[in-house]
Amino acid sequence: MHYYDMKKYLFICAAVAAMMLLTSAKQKDNVMTRENGAYVVNTTELGKNVDGYVGPTPLKVYIRKNKIQKIEFLPNQETPKYWNAAKKHLQNKWDGMKVADAKKADVDGRTGATFSSDAVKANVKLALDYYEKHK
Repeated sequence: MHYYDMKKYLFICAAVAAMMLLTSAKQKDNVMTRENGAYVVNTTELGKNVDGYVGPTPLKVYIRKNKIQKIEFLPNQETPKYWNAAKKHLQNKWDGMKVADAKKADVDGRTGATFSSDAVKANVKLALDYYEKHK
């Protein structure tokens, strides 16, 4: 291979590597973003296999200064009566907790909305794990 051919080959390899890096960084942005100084982890993709009673139960977990600021419940297909009971019961359970403490917390679910509650807790854990790995 000639010197100029080698240079051209290395340039193409570097360009492909840069595009792959940008693509992976862009995908990460769909999961974790920054909003008003807080990290926001969206579990729509992370928790797509975490089902409540009817299907996925995505959340947004807001984290500021390594503490959970709030949890936002995103639209889903759960039965409203049970979803609202789980949501009301779990809405503020993690607020103010340090991430490490929240990951270990044994949060009780809502009786009568067990599947929805378990899915919420699983999504919170997924969000916190993702945050720790990608902050």
